[in-house]
Amino acid sequence: MQVLNKRYPKNCLLTVMDRYSAVVRNMEQVVMIPSLLRDVHMNGHRGAAQDRTPDLYGYFTMLKAIRVEVDHGLLPREEWQAKVTSSDANEAEDETPEPEEADEDRISEDLDLESQFHLHFSSLHHILTHLTLKAQEVTRRYQEMTGPVGLGL
Repeated sequence: MQVLNKRYPKNCLLTVMDRYSAVVRNMEQVVMIPSLLRDVHMNGHRGAAQDRTPDLYGYFTMLKAIRVEVDHGLLPREEWQAKVTSSDANEAEDETPEPEEADEDRISEDLDLESQFHLHFSSLHHILTHLTLKAQEVTRRYQEMTGPVGLGL
């Protein structure tokens, strides 16, 4: 199987996704003992954080889980629809819209697809860029904590 090595523009979503995957893979290779990241927060303090932010270990596990989804895709459509349907059924019991209102909502949603796409696309781009920076920070902090030990490999 041949791998395409196509270069995409710098701010292309595919470039951002590739960059994120590469940075997280690097983080996974550098962080040999993830448990060292427990109770260490981005601000550099050990122990329980006052503002309830996740520790570096929490970021490490979250970034790995997201990378798997970025690289391999989401759940199969059937599983995803089953989850959405079960949560929608609970919400539908609480409120049932009038038939005319539902039709009007559907029409307005169809007309606004381009703006919805732009909103979600730019949000995904922003989030992946932010997560890439978090992965770089976790890697940097781990290297600071372990010192030059991992560099001699």
